[in-house]
Amino acid sequence: MHLGRRTFATLAAFATAALFAACATPARSPAPDHAQEGSKTMKKRVLLAMTSHDKKGDTGEATGAYLSEVTHAHHVFVNAGYEVEFASVQGGKVPLDGVDRKDPINAKFLDAPGLMTKLETSIPAAKVDPARYDAIYFAGGHGAMWDLPRDQTFASLTARIYEAGGVVAAVCHGPAALVDVKLTNGNYLVAGKKVSGFTNEEERAVKLDKVVPFLLEDRLVARGARFDGAPMWQAKVSVDERLVTGQNPASATGVAEATVSAIEHRQ
Repeated sequence: MHLGRRTFATLAAFATAALFAACATPARSPAPDHAQEGSKTMKKRVLLAMTSHDKKGDTGEATGAYLSEVTHAHHVFVNAGYEVEFASVQGGKVPLDGVDRKDPINAKFLDAPGLMTKLETSIPAAKVDPARYDAIYFAGGHGAMWDLPRDQTFASLTARIYEAGGVVAAVCHGPAALVDVKLTNGNYLVAGKKVSGFTNEEERAVKLDKVVPFLLEDRLVARGARFDGAPMWQAKVSVDERLVTGQNPASATGVAEATVSAIEHRQ
């Protein structure tokens, strides 16, 4: 009986230890689950980058960032749960073109005081921290043809975001910001990649082919891009891994949607 009691006590001790072990194991699991849940609830952030240039060459005609390429992309990003911050070459008030209140998304944006304040107090490119962003999206508008290609600050930010695993997106004349972006290996970002942008045909159709500093399609091809164009004014979106580009204002929503998809499916 003495041996039986000892055996029983030993078995009881093992059973108790096993019970505690079983209880203890799930108690440790909430930590990674909680961390994963926390990462899911952390908002992703997109930098919506724009021109600061407000004149079409020597014509004296006003230009700037094309409004629907800002508002439609912003609409998509916000609906995806992303935080959107506005930046421009010089910072401050962004000049606008194509201000059409008949477009309901434009009208809603223009009537939102908080959004217009952000657009009037955009972050200067020189003060942007690229580590904060999952993507950079360049809106177009003819103004982009003058200052974005020459702005080495935005070029550097773009390369750093891309090489950190972020997404680079641009629409219409926005890809002008990409023509001189070089990666650390010395190659142009667009080299060998499928890219869309405002076509030579579209530029001639609006009679600005002799006004802009260069034709965007030609410059992208010269940088080694595989230019992917559609008939005039048709929506066209090209995706090459983490580079997303679109042809014209009609492509803005599609570019933003493809950008969201690229962010969510990054490897």
